[in-house]
Amino acid sequence: MTISERETITAHLAAGPVEYRLEGDGPQTVVIFHGGHMRAALALGEEVFTTSGHRVLAPSRPGYGRTLLATATTPAAFADVTADLCHTLGTEQVAAVVGISAGGRTAVTMAARHPHLVRRVILQSAVGFGPWPDDRRTYLGGRLVFNARVEAASWAVVRLLMRAAPRAGLRLLLRDLSTRPVRQVMDGLSEHDQAELLALFTLMRSGAGFVNDMLPVPDCTTQVTQPALIIATRTDRSVPFTHAESLAAAISQAELVESRADGHMIWFAPDYPAITEKIKDFLATA
Repeated sequence: MTISERETITAHLAAGPVEYRLEGDGPQTVVIFHGGHMRAALALGEEVFTTSGHRVLAPSRPGYGRTLLATATTPAAFADVTADLCHTLGTEQVAAVVGISAGGRTAVTMAARHPHLVRRVILQSAVGFGPWPDDRRTYLGGRLVFNARVEAASWAVVRLLMRAAPRAGLRLLLRDLSTRPVRQVMDGLSEHDQAELLALFTLMRSGAGFVNDMLPVPDCTTQVTQPALIIATRTDRSVPFTHAESLAAAISQAELVESRADGHMIWFAPDYPAITEKIKDFLATA
């Protein structure tokens, strides 16, 4: 993967503006809901879909990029907006909705609300419907550091640190993503992977979206009837493995795949190639 900022488009729908990006030219579309601090312009882990012949539709979730928070303040509302976007683009069925991290609840909600549009669900390090962040200190810290009034300054400090002392900056951010000692996490990353993560963290912003992501959301997992593939690791400090377990227990056709990653960023783990094969097989099922 190569982390860089990519060109996006803004659709002006009835609910409001939605920023999105299209990648690939396959006959089937996969909708990807990004995680916290991300947006449509940043691609993470999409190669498995484009190389398997799928087109990727990646919208910026509300409060991120050029999608206003007012467009849809809840996962349910944005699921409906995304369904409208799909129809506007001429997509009457999607091969899968993919929920990454904080985007997981939107993916699940879209599958529940639009079963005729969504064929499958893929969740990666996904937030479930329990309290999140689980730790009150982390929750309060997130609201303080990443609220819309100060997040630009917070990320400016991160970028400055990444330029001045990249390894120290990377250790600082990875510490909150893994339950393992940060030295062990760093040792498990190649120089290329470290460079990719540095590029990713440098481009992140929180907008008005991250604080909104932390609000409670009605649980609709039991309403999901499509097959679901849930991928997570027990060493994730950001989204504990219990979230994946609760999602797998509540979705009737769910399969839980345990990643051996050293933390939240499962795409940089040695076993990710095997997981990509699992994803491809899942997408190929009738």
